[in-house]
Amino acid sequence: MDWLTTVDHKKIAILYFLAGGLFFLAGGLEALLIRLQLMFPDQTLFIGGTYNQLLTMHGTTMIFFAAMPLIFGFMNAVVPLQIGARDVAYPFVNALGFWLFFFGGLLMNTSWFLGGAPDAGWTAYAPLSTTFSGHGVDFYVLGLQIAGLGTLIGGINFLVTIINMRAPGMTFMRMPLFTWTAFITSALVLFAFPAITVGLVELMFDRLFHGNFFEVGKGGNTVLWQHLFWIFGHPEVYILILPAFGIISEVIPTFSRKRLFGYSSMVFATVLIGFLAFMVWVHHMFTTGLGPVANSIFAVATMAIAVPTGVKIFNWLFTMWGGQIRFTTAMLFAVAFVPTFVMGGVTGVMLAVPPADFQYHDSYFVVAHFHYVIVGGIVLGVFSGLFYWWPKMFGRTLSETLGKWMFWIFVLGFHLTFFPQHFLGLMGMPRRVFTYEPGVGLEMGNLLSTIGAGMMGIGTIIFLYNIIITAMKKPDAAADPWDGRTLEWTIPSPPPEYNFRLTPLVRGLDPFWKEKMAGNKEMTAAEPLGPIHMPSNSILPFVMSLGLFIAGYGFMYAREPFDNTLLFHLFHDYYVSIIGVGITFVCMFIRSMNDDKGWHVSLEELEKEGGKG
Repeated sequence: MDWLTTVDHKKIAILYFLAGGLFFLAGGLEALLIRLQLMFPDQTLFIGGTYNQLLTMHGTTMIFFAAMPLIFGFMNAVVPLQIGARDVAYPFVNALGFWLFFFGGLLMNTSWFLGGAPDAGWTAYAPLSTTFSGHGVDFYVLGLQIAGLGTLIGGINFLVTIINMRAPGMTFMRMPLFTWTAFITSALVLFAFPAITVGLVELMFDRLFHGNFFEVGKGGNTVLWQHLFWIFGHPEVYILILPAFGIISEVIPTFSRKRLFGYSSMVFATVLIGFLAFMVWVHHMFTTGLGPVANSIFAVATMAIAVPTGVKIFNWLFTMWGGQIRFTTAMLFAVAFVPTFVMGGVTGVMLAVPPADFQYHDSYFVVAHFHYVIVGGIVLGVFSGLFYWWPKMFGRTLSETLGKWMFWIFVLGFHLTFFPQHFLGLMGMPRRVFTYEPGVGLEMGNLLSTIGAGMMGIGTIIFLYNIIITAMKKPDAAADPWDGRTLEWTIPSPPPEYNFRLTPLVRGLDPFWKEKMAGNKEMTAAEPLGPIHMPSNSILPFVMSLGLFIAGYGFMYAREPFDNTLLFHLFHDYYVSIIGVGITFVCMFIRSMNDDKGWHVSLEELEKEGGKG
């Protein structure tokens, strides 16, 4: 019950990691099944509609239900600690954001057991997604709307937290890079998610209420969906990759024993990437016939976004230059991230040239580029962050030996999977196909890809084993196991519920390092010790999200041709939708009427804790 009702950002972070990890395993299993089907020509393991469902669910699960929650897990675990705050601005909303995301993902994945998963591709292009065949795409539409609402309110929460709750002396230009990337990411979420929300609402009206937004025969426009999807979809890439940049920008200085080279240029590069992210979406649509002027403008904008990204690459390299580098597992993943992401970026610039894109479009070259950015960027960044902050979150350090085995198997498997796909694409292999003919030169590349995918699976299993054996040992992590530079390393591992007994006074960039260099063992306090106000736990976020989960099924199965099956009896018409939405509104009313005064950690308890420390 404590986990169902918690509003503590550290516990919510663990819930995000747990849920994101489960969806990551599901998406990874779907990827392995796809690669098994493509291992040899003319295989018939998963063909036709089944393959389309695997492909759609792999992409959707990995982007929306694995990468997003893992990123939000880091933001919850780290950002309040890095800025010297005792919690996020709205703890209740933080819990609501998690449960909305979780129930949205759960709703979509139940489609496997209820007649078939979404099968229109993870981008759900109309008219593929508007044809009324089964409920697969309905699960996609409603699942993403519920989960997207959770992400949107989470982004707003972190914007308010970072703007309003920084410790005294923590100016914007003293914030750690991970906090900066979380800040820009939250701004992108605020402006990008409404676009996909509008698109999903229109798609829902087309599918459930016979609307005409994307129905060409009734005056609709299929390209409208592409615009709405990619106005969200391209900023989404940066919503995912910017926090990974932030993780790398924390790990490399710590294990190089140097401050980050060119801090201010890194900040401005991050802001510029966030700004340009909204100006490049048409590079996904060069082949739709928008004309040479539109294509040229977006080609230039796409090439321009490579500049601030390149700035970051050089800053990381110059940070390591002349540093006292320790190759821990976290540092290995950070170092591997740099050249891998450069490779993904270079092929991105190739795809930014419209005449070239006409050749590469919808080929395996695009699949290779995309995965070099997403897996080679986000996943390597996530693993680096997990090894780095695990001691802080759980009070235990992951095994470095197992970590290094996992690193080499996973990274070599990654390159073996996706590097040959560049050449498969250049040889003409289209994406989203479930088979290919023998004798056209595609056998070796596909075989290598499948072997590499298996190695990535083995690496992930080693990581899971590492987690299990680490969880079984006694807490052993010091408050500052890595000789860190930022505020999260000034408090015990794992942190107490209130984070900081005394709000720290920040006197410069890398505040903890600055105090250590001055010979101080802990931060200077910004205020005297006093009782700490804490928010109360609440079951309402869980129940509100459950209400929308129920309403989703109600919308899907209402107005079905009436027959004698239990499912249609239960969901016929909109009764279930009304009940589900009603549960959510009742919870909102209870929350509005209830004056939650919270509780206090007393001065005596704090003094006792201080004595222990």
